[in-house]
Amino acid sequence: MTELVIGGSGSGKSEYAENLCMKIKGKGKLYYIAAMIPYGDEANKRIAKHREMRADKGFETIEKYYNFHELKLDQSSTVLIECLSNLTANEIFELREKNAAEKIFFGVKNIIDQSKNVIIVSNDIFSEDCIYGNETEMYMKTLGDINYMLGNIVDNVTEVLFSVPIKYKEGKK
Repeated sequence: MTELVIGGSGSGKSEYAENLCMKIKGKGKLYYIAAMIPYGDEANKRIAKHREMRADKGFETIEKYYNFHELKLDQSSTVLIECLSNLTANEIFELREKNAAEKIFFGVKNIIDQSKNVIIVSNDIFSEDCIYGNETEMYMKTLGDINYMLGNIVDNVTEVLFSVPIKYKEGKK
């Protein structure tokens, strides 16, 4: 089963995704792929919060900030990818990847192809009516392209608003 979970900051999307993983995991390994590079106090606080949220859930954490195409996982595993917005920023601004959308899509597809269940978390950064600089606009377009491409291949797409999941696409459960 594959699911793309999207929501704004503080929407409850991470909690929803973790609980979904616990529900569907079966007997395989439970992986949490963390893409946030720990830059500064704010990032470290967010990372600590997420570690605390999943402390007793049995996740094996893999800190992988880019190049998801390199990952090799157990075929019976359930994988939580947290999150595409960080991965996209890393690929664009750290690696200066010119084809970030395609690279990330195929990296996530690599994980999907070798795992039983994959839950992918992404941020909704598209609701504000603001004018941004070229780099930010390019980042937003890239993340939107990745969400679109993954939305087409996953079984389910869910948006989480105020801790309430809203299903937009339902295939496998």
